[in-house]
Amino acid sequence: MSLKPGGTGVAREDAFVHPALFYLGDEEYLAGTVPFIRAGLDAGEPVAVAVPGVRTAQLGSALGAAAGQVTWIDMAKAGRNPGRIIPGVLRHFADRHPEGRVRIIGEPIWPGRSATEYPACAQHEALINLAFAGREATILCPYDVARLDPVAIADARATHPVVIDRYGTHPSGDYAPHRVIGDYNLPLPEPAEAAGAVAMSFDIDALPLVREFACHWGTRFGLGPRAVGDLELAVNELAANSCLHGGGTGTARLWPENGHVVCEVSDAGTISDPLVGRRPADMSPNGGRGILMVNHLADLVRVHTGPEGTTIRVYMHTMSPGLS
Repeated sequence: MSLKPGGTGVAREDAFVHPALFYLGDEEYLAGTVPFIRAGLDAGEPVAVAVPGVRTAQLGSALGAAAGQVTWIDMAKAGRNPGRIIPGVLRHFADRHPEGRVRIIGEPIWPGRSATEYPACAQHEALINLAFAGREATILCPYDVARLDPVAIADARATHPVVIDRYGTHPSGDYAPHRVIGDYNLPLPEPAEAAGAVAMSFDIDALPLVREFACHWGTRFGLGPRAVGDLELAVNELAANSCLHGGGTGTARLWPENGHVVCEVSDAGTISDPLVGRRPADMSPNGGRGILMVNHLADLVRVHTGPEGTTIRVYMHTMSPGLS
């Protein structure tokens, strides 16, 4: 697998470069990533590698002494909530290096991501193109074509303008990030009856009661003290947003699901900005800072918004770190 000069096969004058790397096995993974990293280091570009932990060790070994020049991020931890990756991983690194081009490997979709997580992952990959438009950055996203669902590979062609594979570098004829954002903006599935969901309606005067409600049931459903505290903050932010931007009232529901406590806040408002909650705090318009905080607190955030209203679903894990 070979890359053209610069390691991307895309003209350097393009401000933002966002290729997908389709690989089969470890050999192709290293062939597509190690030269990309070395090309960035040789060009004097700050380089970050945000991949699942097992890959960091593999890449570090392949790079040898050069590994010390790279910023390493375990994506399985820092990016377990896809909504956190743009503000907390990609922009966090890029904004520390405002002069010149930065180079990042970001692998947000790996074998083991669940069906519950995947829609947020696909939307994240589409939203990178909006978040970095005009920015001098190159973000390479590896995809394991042998082990990922074919849907994920098809979506990658729609969220990346360029595809790199064993045959070379090609423009993606399926590039349509806005379509992917819309395709996964679907009504969220109802919890199973056995989940035993509890609910309460609220207005601005009832915000303290919503926090008490979330803490009580979060504890009953198995969250530890720290996670209950995070849930309380998240629910407070979402309920306050409902009161200020979602018609003045809302409904909160909680239930246990596959080793998680799920908290859902619904209201009559509509989110028109697809990057809400994904910009750094000093760049978030009114209404975005609360969701940004929620993205940093939660293990997963799912959103459905439209003319009929908005539902935001927050997942906090109890004992199990994964979603099924």
